[in-house]
Amino acid sequence: MNGGARRWGWGGGGRAESRRAEAQAAKDAAATAFYELDTAQRDLRISMETLAAVDDSPAARRAVADFAEFGRRIDAVSHDYIKAVDAHDLDRDDLDPDTASRARQALVRATEELERTRRELERFGQGLGPLLEKAESRLARLAPAVERARQALLAATKALDSVRASGFRADDLAARLAALSPELTKLNEGAGRHGVRETIQRADRVLREAEAVREEAERLPERAAEIDRRLASLRTRAEALHTRAGQVEPVLSELRRRFAVACWEDLQQVPEQAERAVRQAEERLAEARGARREQQWADATARLSTVRALLNDADEAVSAAGERLRRLNEVSFDHTGEVERVRFAIRDAQRLAMAGRTHPDPRHAAPLDAAVARLDRAVAGLTGRHPDWWHFVTELDSIRETVAQVVRNIREERAAGG
Repeated sequence: MNGGARRWGWGGGGRAESRRAEAQAAKDAAATAFYELDTAQRDLRISMETLAAVDDSPAARRAVADFAEFGRRIDAVSHDYIKAVDAHDLDRDDLDPDTASRARQALVRATEELERTRRELERFGQGLGPLLEKAESRLARLAPAVERARQALLAATKALDSVRASGFRADDLAARLAALSPELTKLNEGAGRHGVRETIQRADRVLREAEAVREEAERLPERAAEIDRRLASLRTRAEALHTRAGQVEPVLSELRRRFAVACWEDLQQVPEQAERAVRQAEERLAEARGARREQQWADATARLSTVRALLNDADEAVSAAGERLRRLNEVSFDHTGEVERVRFAIRDAQRLAMAGRTHPDPRHAAPLDAAVARLDRAVAGLTGRHPDWWHFVTELDSIRETVAQVVRNIREERAAGG
């Protein structure tokens, strides 16, 4: 034998081949685990992209962040796998058993990490079920939402054209419809450019605004007719109040002649106030007619509301003078009936306060006792040739309200107590 290198014997060569086969099997298993993890990640990434596109809730944002963290873990274990594969050439002729054994161990560890990461990723994906179902449901809404928005715009356009053909300018509605044109352009560009969530929100917004424009356009003839009716009605009312305001002075004259100053002094400004309110109402009414001619519907409506408020003020002032004279006439002719009605209300409240009790609740008895004393003082104050009947009337009204409040309190407390 010459001194050349020796080859492994049958036993050693068999051990080397066996270790090589084991390492190769580990390499194949690692490759399978790597492929399965990569597939699971790619499949879940599609769902996560859908989730990120359509759901901005805290739960969805947290899920997206967790998936990104999984991505970093997957990159790390994938790097370890590739490093283990590159570290050992299992096809070398001179691969020794120890090297093959180390290669197998490294590949087995990589496989275990790949499989553990895949299982955790799959559990994570399973936990996203409700979120993903919601996201997919929202994605399914996309096309119908965009189509509804387009149809609403078309309906609004037709309604606007129809009302304009009837002689209405509807400039404000036309401007609102024109403002939706850029939104329609973005809808046509699609969710690929603007995102699913934003596109659905835009479609819903366009739908609401377009429907509002359509409804207002269809209601415009009715709105104009209603304004015309209000113009006529308020004009008639203003004329009637103008006449009634002129009748306040004779009422005041009678009050001055028959009753003490305290009974009518606060009404001295009523004729002037009523005339001023009617005059202002007529001015606003003329402005409302002008706004109606110019088809400025909101302006016309606002001015008509002002007219109504002014006429209500005038009506209240004019009615106050006549009502004052009526009540003073009644009470000065015979105040005993009014007093007896108040006494009856007090006694009725006292009976209610004592119902089911041996002693009344001080919270109820005190104001009722005070009401009796106030009534007696009011009657005693009717002295002289011209008593202050108006003070008498208002004091009795106040006593009635006090008694009524006590009755309400008693009933509420008993109702609450069962």
